[in-house]
Amino acid sequence: MPLVPTAELIDRARGTGRGVAAFNVITLEHAEAVARGAQAAGAAAVLQVSENAVRFHGGELAPLAAAIAEVARGAQAELSLHLDHVVSAGLLHRAAEAGFSSVMFDASKLPYAENVAATAAAVRWGHAHGVWVEAELGRVGGKAGDAPLDAHAPGVRTDPVEAAAYVAETGVDALAVAVGSTHAMVERTAALDHELIARLRESVPVPLVLHGSSGVPDAEIARAVAAGMVKINVGTALNTAFTGAVREYLAAHPAAVDPRTYLAPAREAVAGTVERFLRVVAGA
Repeated sequence: MPLVPTAELIDRARGTGRGVAAFNVITLEHAEAVARGAQAAGAAAVLQVSENAVRFHGGELAPLAAAIAEVARGAQAELSLHLDHVVSAGLLHRAAEAGFSSVMFDASKLPYAENVAATAAAVRWGHAHGVWVEAELGRVGGKAGDAPLDAHAPGVRTDPVEAAAYVAETGVDALAVAVGSTHAMVERTAALDHELIARLRESVPVPLVLHGSSGVPDAEIARAVAAGMVKINVGTALNTAFTGAVREYLAAHPAAVDPRTYLAPAREAVAGTVERFLRVVAGA
């Protein structure tokens, strides 16, 4: 099936009051699992690659992007390609030629004025090259290299008034907001601020994005979508399923040396996780 622009998936979901799940891809097995999970759920999904994943692959974007795109084209589900948490202008400027229809440009660690300036420049470039641009305001935290962050600490969450001004000043197409989740959570214990989500939805004219959804219980995700969240990012939950399956296989087969024997159950575990998240996000 042809690749679908991320903007199309987001607009369609927003128009029906549902969400779209976006899954972080590190290996080919991740991409295959997302495609299988989406097919099983009968739902569209976003395949996203972070700058950290590109760095893991030696800084080479094109080979990974080409492989993921081929997986997506062979899937019986609507899939888009998204470049996630980009901080480097150099990587941003490689997005379009690598086949990504959307980018999340992350200047959230900068002071507000610098964040606005950097993001506005990224948006100008993106729109000139047909790329949909997401940005972040607030502090979701939890990524590798981040200082420890309490998602409930004062000043961490996104302010609706500031968010409205930020969107107007930058021209972004979607906004990732801090509402109680953090990246890299391995336990699903996050409690979201649903009142804040509703206020942000009323204040911000563009789709809202929830990062750190791996640590959010299913019921909380469903409530967040109902309150106005549209793009739901999932990464750590896939890696937890993947690594857990590998550990289980190798514990039962300590003499195994062929990676296919343990990557197969890992891929299936990720596919099952993808299907479950998609059913929750789509309201099934």
